Amino acid sequence: MKTLFLVRHAKSEWANESLLDIDRPLNARGYKDAHFMSKQLKKNLIPEQIISSPAIRATSTALIFARNLNSDCANIILDTLLYETSEKEYLKRISTINNSINSLMLFAHNPTLTLFANSLTKAFTENVPTCGIVGIRFKIKEWKEIKTNSGDLFLYDFPKKGF
Repeated sequence: MKTLFLVRHAKSEWANESLLDIDRPLNARGYKDAHFMSKQLKKNLIPEQIISSPAIRATSTALIFARNLNSDCANIILDTLLYETSEKEYLKRISTINNSINSLMLFAHNPTLTLFANSLTKAFTENVPTCGIVGIRFKIKEWKEIKTNSGDLFLYDFPKKGF
């Protein structure tokens, strides 16, 4: 069995219009939400591998999660296939994961992250808000076996859930 966590980066700063999109940092709420959600996630399975978009806001969110989950921050892989790309590229990236890894966490962006989450399981039909987490389990032995609607949703959480 393989477990995939899809995490949308936390809320980012828009005040500095001179920054390129990839360079936008988290804002104060983003830092707060990333700490809150990573501590919430600790109640579930902790990922063996973390891959993040190279965008500052995604990387910062991944580092906060790694620290709060007591994961090795040195194991975070930055991958351009998770920035301004397609669901097909997400799937392509996941298919290359070493099969000794059973739990994977991806930090990425909308709208692709939401489209990807919706394509993996029939049970998920939501928009993933900033710092939202979607957990999906697959009854497979190899990552390359993931297909449309092949996963079972077991987790959907976000900072404002229940308010």
